[in-house]
Amino acid sequence: MTDALRSAGAAPTLEDVARAAGVSRATVSRVINGVRNVDPAIQEVVRQAVSVTGYAPNRAARSLVTRRTDAIALVVSGAGVEPGAEDGAGAGDGVVARDGAGAVDAGSFTARVFADPFFGRVVTGVVNYLRPRGMHPVLMFAETSPARDEVVSYLRQGSADGALIVSTHAKDPLPGLVTEAGLPAVLYARPARPLPISYVDLAHRDGAGLAAEHLLARGCRRIATISGPLDVPAGQERLEGFRDTMARRGHPYVPAAEGQFTQGSGEAAMGRLLAEHPDLDGVFAANDLMAMGACHVLREHGRRVPEDVAVVGFDDSGAASACRPPLTTVRQPVEDMAAEMARLLVDRLAAPDRPATSVIFEPVLVVRDSA
Repeated sequence: MTDALRSAGAAPTLEDVARAAGVSRATVSRVINGVRNVDPAIQEVVRQAVSVTGYAPNRAARSLVTRRTDAIALVVSGAGVEPGAEDGAGAGDGVVARDGAGAVDAGSFTARVFADPFFGRVVTGVVNYLRPRGMHPVLMFAETSPARDEVVSYLRQGSADGALIVSTHAKDPLPGLVTEAGLPAVLYARPARPLPISYVDLAHRDGAGLAAEHLLARGCRRIATISGPLDVPAGQERLEGFRDTMARRGHPYVPAAEGQFTQGSGEAAMGRLLAEHPDLDGVFAANDLMAMGACHVLREHGRRVPEDVAVVGFDDSGAASACRPPLTTVRQPVEDMAAEMARLLVDRLAAPDRPATSVIFEPVLVVRDSA
């Protein structure tokens, strides 16, 4: 039957699957649509029949039954606003660029997102979790007020089952908007203000503390840090965690220069620190790209890494292994965290009344050659 269908170019139907499995059409429909009150043995027989017949469910028809699209919005969001909008703040962040009038440069926003290895790791983790479950992410950007409205409208219309939000700024209003609208969503990183929304995050302070302890254990005593942007929660927490550990170990003052989580900003910050503290012997950079930039400037100034200045990064991204020397760094398991974010959303979709929850990952120090 199957060979005849294929040779005739006819698409297999539910009836074909039912005949191959020896069950009713209704039973096949329940298995394909994920109804749980079907005997596991029968489910397996139906799945084998689906494989044998080559049946592919009509997703549009299935969505009418399940009210699910199996699409998940993966949203990269910032705090950009147009001139005069939303409290007149117009505050930017490490990702958003603006033109001379203060408007968000959307092209630059997306270009910087794709240039940052962090976002690629997030996508990898999300796709690896969703794909085996027949679900797929739809990438969206929310760098302006109209773009945020579009995301909320997209979700309200049921074009996606829920949202995974990677927010790049403490003042980003999108997490509050989706929460107020009662839309299923999960955040990457703790929201800047308390919200009843699930999220995954890293113990950033503890990770920065690991960096401080390692530099001190190496014998470094004139230690400085290149922080991330201080309008980003992770940037704040890594700086505070590093300084707190240093203070607990008898170092009340740690020189700091602010970066923007980019290699260029790490180079500029390292140059400022060297000009003000030429005798420093240890540096903690709040991400690997800035640490790579710091190593480059140190070499230009004739400082050997790690013999003269030890350098520790954060994230354990591709930049850590590409750097010369390879970076000692604090690992943030981005792919695992992104997969967990997707799992939390899938669980919420299966049980809409489930309360919001949080999952905090523990950092690990990865020792290589730079410190």
